Amino acid sequence: MSKGNAGSKGGAPMTPAWASAIQSATARLHGGQIRSGSFTTRAQSAAAHNVASGKVAGGGGKTGK
Repeated sequence: MSKGNAGSKGGAPMTPAWASAIQSATARLHGGQIRSGSFTTRAQSAAAHNVASGKVAGGGGKTGK
């Protein structure tokens, strides 16, 4: 097991941008459907937690620019 923050599996913390990319790709693959409790929803939750705790900056997704 890697060292780091409690509950962390190592690597960089989940960001809103990465969670958004995961959600977008999953939705494209599954006709827009995202299952409750899936990796995608856990990624979104982790990103929100990381923003709230100040580990990463808020925002995410494409800005259209």
